[in-house]
Amino acid sequence: MSHANAPAFFAMTDVDQGDPFIIRINHRDAIVHARRILTGKEKHRTHIRGAIVKQTADFNPGWSFHLNPDSIEFFELAMEVCDASIRYVEDHLDAVGGDTLPGGHWCPWSSRLVAEVTSAIQV
Repeated sequence: MSHANAPAFFAMTDVDQGDPFIIRINHRDAIVHARRILTGKEKHRTHIRGAIVKQTADFNPGWSFHLNPDSIEFFELAMEVCDASIRYVEDHLDAVGGDTLPGGHWCPWSSRLVAEVTSAIQV
């Protein structure tokens, strides 16, 4: 894999501002967008959304789920049905995909990127 196509990792937080949640982004355009958010050049579409994968990921320690790296997008406004905090998703993971976050789509309204990281140890 060439460096131009390498994934990037970002720490995000939400209203709870607890332990950071690490996302992996595979798509170049989304990586560029995330970096513009962190530098303050992007003022719109700054919240994170994606599809929940109900399993641990080595890049996101401390959490029982992660976001599918190929599903990550950024948004400005979203439907209420996909809004939940990181901690709420963790605490209700068994219900995700049913009545909680139908289809496993997650769009925490208070989500925000806090840093680009090279490894989970960095946060």
